[in-house]
Amino acid sequence: MGKITDISKDNNVFTETKEKLDSIGPGMCLAKWTQVTLQLQTGHNHSCHHPRTHKINTKEIARNPSALHNTQYKKLRRREMLTGKRPEECDYCWNVEDNSDRFSDRTFKSNESWSKPHFDEIVNADWREDINPRYVEVAFSNACNFKCSYCGPPYSSTWMNEIKQHGAYPTTDKFNGMEGMIQENKVPILHKDPNPYVDAFWKWWPELYRDLHTFRITGGEPMLAKDTWKVLDYIIDEPNPNKDLNFAINSNLGLGDDMIDKLIGKINKIEDEDRVNEFIIFTSVDTWGEQAEYIRNGLEFNRIWDNMNKILEKCPRVNLTIMSTYNALSVPNYHKLIEGVYGLKEKYGSSDRYWNSAVFLDSSYLRFPTHQTVQILPDKWNKNIFQQAQLADFLGVPLFENRFVGYSDIEIQKIKRIWDWKIAEWPNKEQQVKEHRYNFGKMFQEHDKRRGTDFRKVFPELADFYNDCLEIKL
Repeated sequence: MGKITDISKDNNVFTETKEKLDSIGPGMCLAKWTQVTLQLQTGHNHSCHHPRTHKINTKEIARNPSALHNTQYKKLRRREMLTGKRPEECDYCWNVEDNSDRFSDRTFKSNESWSKPHFDEIVNADWREDINPRYVEVAFSNACNFKCSYCGPPYSSTWMNEIKQHGAYPTTDKFNGMEGMIQENKVPILHKDPNPYVDAFWKWWPELYRDLHTFRITGGEPMLAKDTWKVLDYIIDEPNPNKDLNFAINSNLGLGDDMIDKLIGKINKIEDEDRVNEFIIFTSVDTWGEQAEYIRNGLEFNRIWDNMNKILEKCPRVNLTIMSTYNALSVPNYHKLIEGVYGLKEKYGSSDRYWNSAVFLDSSYLRFPTHQTVQILPDKWNKNIFQQAQLADFLGVPLFENRFVGYSDIEIQKIKRIWDWKIAEWPNKEQQVKEHRYNFGKMFQEHDKRRGTDFRKVFPELADFYNDCLEIKL
């Protein structure tokens, strides 16, 4: 199999950004200042999805609500970066840079429009200073109607209910049990209960709102959280709206017509009054058809596809991003999703939309839990992943002048990075793979038992691999 061309290497912008970061130190990354993901249901925080989250100190936010982002822990990591060190928790980027000729996410994130303009402000500030992030993701609650296989109770109330009834799955990595949640201090606060992190957020919000470039509500299922609608109403009612704001909501779109129609009404009011720069809906699909339904338990594939079309038709200025968390179960039929999304691009393509299209495919690869990652699959599946990357590349040419319907360079690059991840070598790979395959078998054997599913029927392509996993003894 040949090497896939790295499009980004041809772009001098990324080279310039990396050189600028390296002038401060080899570990410098603006995301530590400019980006934050807030999991208010557990009180956790991080500035990038690669490092694990850390707990927010309630005493800090009682004095200073902006400490939801500007935690003491994070400030110490900022100091490391400013003094030329590489924070250990950011090893994902160091591994990419040290073992390939590709740019890591620290370059991509630092090059974003919500990061790059603030370079001088950040490097000239004292590491102890509070700085408002420009890109914020927030989850208000774990309320959710899905039980995705790679998710867990901190992010899904239906997962929590299942664990309360049946206990943790019988894997060696207790990724979804109460024991693991307690150890990681991630037991979610119920949506109905008082939440000091949500209280601090609303105290900080009027100040934060003015500086925001991008604000994104995640979950759980955000449409089931009252605070989501509170944010929407705030934007609608605010006398001096932040018209530069890119506003986004994650939703599984597995909701009834009433809630979808309510969302459409809010979107159109905000768009018609030009209260934001962009309104983006993020939804998640990890592969095609019945296999996608198996991964994301609760999903009805045709329903969410219909809802995507409904939103795109009734909200002519909205942009839709389909997030794919590429995992071991995505591999057999991911090409169908690439083709299906391309069909949406053809139907709703436009030159005046976000990323030059109404529809964007954001492909990332699953890292945790490890027993569901593509790394555990036999090498014979490498060909499928390589061909899927090639397919996206092939579909990257616009069909019509001034009407971009193909895949953009960014979309293609994200799919190609899945290939890089699959062929990357693990330390102690043989023993690691054995344990993770054992957990794969245990996970989906129990999944079928609890949820009335049939792995072999839904994934006939992976049936032999699944049977082999069930035979493993530790």
